[in-house]
Amino acid sequence: MERRELFGSLFPSRKEEKETVIRPPYYKDLDSFDKECIECVDKPCITICQENIIVLDEKQTPIIDFSKGGCTYCDECANVCPSEVLSLDEKKYIIAELEIEMLQCLSWNNTMCFSCKDPCLDDAIEFIGMFRPSINQEKCTSCGFCVSVCPTNAIKIKRS
Repeated sequence: MERRELFGSLFPSRKEEKETVIRPPYYKDLDSFDKECIECVDKPCITICQENIIVLDEKQTPIIDFSKGGCTYCDECANVCPSEVLSLDEKKYIIAELEIEMLQCLSWNNTMCFSCKDPCLDDAIEFIGMFRPSINQEKCTSCGFCVSVCPTNAIKIKRS
């Protein structure tokens, strides 16, 4: 590995960060957001979301903002989608992988914190001892409830 590759992996570029767009979980084709959602005038998926986590990106298409909360997979956004970009037939977990940045995490730095564990509906955040939280990817549904409650923003979202 060359030095440039090493530093590039340690400090991702802003371009990589911008590409982490998380869409609501009920879609079949990513391209349909750019084609169909732009035509949608009312954007009912945004107003129906009880958690208020569906917002518009700069293209006026729906994305999920985990800084506001998490997804309960209530199906309402799919039920109201007039163009069927979101459809119950395509129900799946949110396509993202959550991970804990050890250097930012209070627990990993010997300060007792269970902020991420408490709201996890799937018990996917497991502690090794008192100070070593990790996300069990087999249990995690990528709902995002742990993201907004982390006091140090140590939980990062990666597109799977």
